[in-house]
Amino acid sequence: MCPACRQAVSDCVCAQARPVPAGDGTARVCCETKGRRGKAVTVVRGLALEQGAMADLARALKTACGVGGTLKDGVIELQGEHMERVLAELAARGLRTKRAA
Repeated sequence: MCPACRQAVSDCVCAQARPVPAGDGTARVCCETKGRRGKAVTVVRGLALEQGAMADLARALKTACGVGGTLKDGVIELQGEHMERVLAELAARGLRTKRAA
């Protein structure tokens, strides 16, 4: 039995590669407040990375900014306004970045 999906190991669905989120490879970083009661959230979209690499990147960005955050459907959300730090961290990792409105 697979501990993650509770299927037989031969029928395990979690071992299959998950689809890569659609994106052109350019990270678009913006700060949003809409729908969040005026609280600022830094959002990173557009990266075409696999789920594991995206989770590692989200963890590294949260650590670099010293804030909490989440990864939802290929979009990284960080609590607070940290555009400059995020842009610098992504550029240091060799990723193309773009400041979005």
